[in-house]
Amino acid sequence: MNRLAGKVALISGGARGMGESHARNIVAEGGQIVIADVLDDLGQALAEELAPNALYVHLDVTSTSDWDNAVAKAVEAFGKLNVLINNAGILIYAPMTTITDEQWDKLISINLTGSFKGIRAASAALIRFAPSSIINISSTAGLMGSAGGSAYVSSKFGVRGLTKAAAVEFGRDGVRVNSVHPGNIATPMTAGMTMPFSHVPMNREGVPNEISPLVLFLASDESSFSTGAEFIADGGESAGNATPFV
Repeated sequence: MNRLAGKVALISGGARGMGESHARNIVAEGGQIVIADVLDDLGQALAEELAPNALYVHLDVTSTSDWDNAVAKAVEAFGKLNVLINNAGILIYAPMTTITDEQWDKLISINLTGSFKGIRAASAALIRFAPSSIINISSTAGLMGSAGGSAYVSSKFGVRGLTKAAAVEFGRDGVRVNSVHPGNIATPMTAGMTMPFSHVPMNREGVPNEISPLVLFLASDESSFSTGAEFIADGGESAGNATPFV
């Protein structure tokens, strides 16, 4: 229960869904967590539940000043910062021929640029308090295309590329950078979406607590020689289409 003892993590989009699961698991393993989100009521309630090992800060990931404030609050409250989890994201599916400039710009600014701004804001603290870990939540959409998902796929491939660039840039500073690629996971973001899972070898969607163990591994010193890599938890989806040929 102490795999993350002495670790302080900052997670964007931490108020619900996968972010909430990761936050709960980090505290359960002895770590301290800064929950950052735009969902203030949910985030504050979660931080109060996990107190004294949790703090909530308002964070719009598209805002440079919000990121700077979140990092400063983490160091002020817990004395250090050595784990960054870029988890915040949105999902917009629309045909490439009809997606609007506003939809494209909004999704890219949150999913990709938000992760970049998080890394830039946290890098000095992560280097100072190394060994440190950056965990970027991508998707199976960062590994393969999806009809109607041009913006989402582009953002998640971008997160994958950003991960590798950061891993190379910060490797000698004691900062590891890896990406996690979940498949279909039941969260509020995907609520209302209906699809058969016959293409997935395990024939189902996942749940957030099936992704959190990967995040814990990457946040801990157990992954001390892993950087610039992709970690996949998708029920076998990226291995190949499980739909039988008839």
